Amino acid sequence: MAEGRLAGKAAVVFGGGLNTGPGGVVSIGAASATTFARHGARVAVVDRDPEAAQRTVAAIGEDSGGAAVALVADVTDPGQVQRAVAQAVAHLGRIDVVQNTVGAARLGGLDELTLTDWHRTLALNLDTVFLAAQATMPHLLERGGSMVNVSSTASIRWTGYPYPGYAAAKAGVNQLTRSLALQYAARGVRVNAVLAGLIDTPLVYAQLGGEADDDQVRAERDVLSPTGRAGTAQDVADAALFLASDESRYVTGVLLPVDGGLAARAV
Repeated sequence: MAEGRLAGKAAVVFGGGLNTGPGGVVSIGAASATTFARHGARVAVVDRDPEAAQRTVAAIGEDSGGAAVALVADVTDPGQVQRAVAQAVAHLGRIDVVQNTVGAARLGGLDELTLTDWHRTLALNLDTVFLAAQATMPHLLERGGSMVNVSSTASIRWTGYPYPGYAAAKAGVNQLTRSLALQYAARGVRVNAVLAGLIDTPLVYAQLGGEADDDQVRAERDVLSPTGRAGTAQDVADAALFLASDESRYVTGVLLPVDGGLAARAV
């Protein structure tokens, strides 16, 4: 893979903190941030966990020697988002790429979830994209740029997990992506989404595993995938790299499944 696909660009990755799970699996935001840096971008890593953000910056330094800065923000808080974006611009000088990765699932059916649970899920998975887009769009409009939103295959089909709030929120991310893509297409800003499928990340074991051990969780998800294996955070990061780069300069409003064919399977 050719290096330098984001050379000279500045990227902000919301939810970019590095967390690891069994077998060393990493989070999508961290994989994307390090991939962007490897391909020449200067990166602002935004996360509510300062240590996680610093771990990503350290990984970028070890991986590529790239320039990166760790910023702290709860992306459900408008004021903190605006502050983080201002800090990113102060460090990077500009913003060309934005990736919105913040999100998490909450299991439960209608008889288990409260209205508070529902609102929290929407805030974490949908409000964060809106707030980050609101704060960064003026900067993307200055030179044209790319926004990549991380959605989920759960936004378009049943994936075997009862998380209606998560599915609904990610469906909202899809339509927000399309709406922004068309609103700003003539002004040089592209907005696309990656629909992540059964991806092996730390959150899977923390939120979806239940009483099962790590090996069982992994094996069950492998079976659910048409390819016979779950994807990796790097699979999502590579797709995000394409959407962030000029190679996708005529691509906007796209909902790109990265799911091993899960979205195409009827059952």
